[in-house]
Amino acid sequence: QVQLVESGGGLVQAGGSLRLSCAGSTDAFRNYDMAWYRQAPGKEREFIAFVSTAGHDTEYADSAKGRFTISRDNDKNTLYLQISSLKPEDTGVYSCHAQGTSIFYRGVIWGQGTQVTVSS
Repeated sequence: QVQLVESGGGLVQAGGSLRLSCAGSTDAFRNYDMAWYRQAPGKEREFIAFVSTAGHDTEYADSAKGRFTISRDNDKNTLYLQISSLKPEDTGVYSCHAQGTSIFYRGVIWGQGTQVTVSS
C-alpha cells in the first residue's frame, strides 16, 4: 500500500542536529501508525519513537526522550525524526516502520534505512 524511503542521514559532529525524513509513496501513508527504529553496529534493532496515524499520539524510548522528536505531515506523506545534541551513541541505521491500522491497510512495512554517524 505504501513504500517508504528514508533520507537525511549522514556524518555529523557530536552536539549537532539532524532531521531524518521518511517519505511514503502514496496517500495510504495516513492510514499507518509510524515509528522509527535504530540499529547500532553490533547491536539489535531498537525502538526509538512512535507516532499515531493523525500525529496526535507519540511515544519515545527512554534513550530517545528529550533529544528526539517524531512528527509527521500526512499532506506530504512524510515522517520526520528531529535529533538534537547528537552523541556518538546515536550512531546507527535509522529505519522507518509502518503498521497498518485497518483491514485495507494491514501489515508492517519497513524502509531501507538511512545511516547516521556521529563523530566524537
